[in-house]
Amino acid sequence: MLAILKIAAYVLGHIPLFIVNPAGRMLGAVAFAIDKKRRDIAIKNLNNAYRQEMPGHDARQIAKKAFQNLAVTALEFTRLPWLKKGSIDDYVECIGTKALDEALHGKRGAILLTAHYGNWELLVATLGLKGYSMDVVAREMDSRLFEGFVKWARTRCGNTIISKQRAMRRLLKSLSDGRIVVILLDQNVTWSEGVFVDFFGIPACTNKGLALLQQGSKAPVVPAFIERSGKTHRLVVQDAVEFSSTGNREKDTLINTQRCTKIIEDIVRKDPAQWFWVHRRWKTRPRTDATV
Repeated sequence: MLAILKIAAYVLGHIPLFIVNPAGRMLGAVAFAIDKKRRDIAIKNLNNAYRQEMPGHDARQIAKKAFQNLAVTALEFTRLPWLKKGSIDDYVECIGTKALDEALHGKRGAILLTAHYGNWELLVATLGLKGYSMDVVAREMDSRLFEGFVKWARTRCGNTIISKQRAMRRLLKSLSDGRIVVILLDQNVTWSEGVFVDFFGIPACTNKGLALLQQGSKAPVVPAFIERSGKTHRLVVQDAVEFSSTGNREKDTLINTQRCTKIIEDIVRKDPAQWFWVHRRWKTRPRTDATV
């Protein structure tokens, strides 16, 4: 079965881009029309995030565009195994990688902060093709077959996938070896995994692992995001984040997680349709608040 998935990926991954984009948008529109559960989650998330800033019709339109972005991203995922170092610049414009190079000069590795924005899978693949040694933290899929396929596709550009379960020791080793650890910090987590920080004006339980990893390694944290621009993409690496280091572990964890979350919010506000609104970002609530 895995071989069949790879063959299918080869076929889909070689469809011309002028077909991929409209086909993905059409599939996304169909998914938006028939997947009531995720459609309602996306619209509710947008209404909660923007409240009075966005009329209901606008929220619905942005949610539909978010579905379309996800569908195009899914089709583009099949291109990852076939991307080549010599042609990636024609597909992805990279800006600011000097900031990542400077972060690596300290010999402590680097933590790449990103989010489910644009085609986040392509961001990691592009940097892998450009020679950066990257370990990507990801949740394992429920299906062993699809987990095998997705892991194969993600690692074809030279990256390594690390399961998020009990990953701290391995991630510290990666950083001590001078590698880059990639963490997507825009997903809801449980009470035991996270701290509550502000995201669009609403307390959001956010994984504290990045902040703890930085405390343990002293590695610089470098934000990077990719955005869709017609048939191509624009990847921007920002300057390293200034992290709080007061010596108070809990205080620093909260402050630094908030700083990283604010960076993600600023990116999402640039083009909300490129973010993953179908996820219940505010699912875990503070014990005194069950309104979202």
